[in-house]
Amino acid sequence: MTFEATDTTSSAGSPALPALPLAAGRWEIDAFHSAVNFSIRHLGISKVRGRFADVQAELVVGETAETSSVTATIALASIDTGNKDRDAHVRASDLLDVEKRPTMTFRSTGIEGADEEWTMTGDLTIGEVTRPVTLAVELGGVEGFPGQDRRHAGFEASGEIRRSEFGLDFAPGLLGEVVKIQLDMQFLEPVAREG
Repeated sequence: MTFEATDTTSSAGSPALPALPLAAGRWEIDAFHSAVNFSIRHLGISKVRGRFADVQAELVVGETAETSSVTATIALASIDTGNKDRDAHVRASDLLDVEKRPTMTFRSTGIEGADEEWTMTGDLTIGEVTRPVTLAVELGGVEGFPGQDRRHAGFEASGEIRRSEFGLDFAPGLLGEVVKIQLDMQFLEPVAREG
């Protein structure tokens, strides 16, 4: 995540956290321009790729990275690997079991870094299991959209989880242990309040 700051030293001479190039407040997700993608090894020889279509997320921007946060909720039943029969099987009780695990949630716990390299740490919950995860995040930019008064902020984030840590240890040998995550997210600037 790229943060811009003109002064990285506090008045006391100690390092100061960089200011964000985003308006403070709650940024809403632009679901039409956002995606939660993943990939996992199949038989150890190739990758199966997919996405989750139902994603709710919110970015709360504070004065610095330290006072900013991200939360997200993903409906696991919205999995889409491009094969309806496979998706139905993955949702079933012997695999992902979306009746038992309807959602996956993320809540950030910190953002840190310098220059062009930033990381976001947070707690990922799948069903009843919560584990810490780390994402590498890049801010693509902030731009206006024709016909809208609100600007869009675009982010890319990547990381990985080990599925056995979340109790998803089905089909060992058939499916890989590591699930790679790739997020492409856009958020809408807070509505300006008059007065």
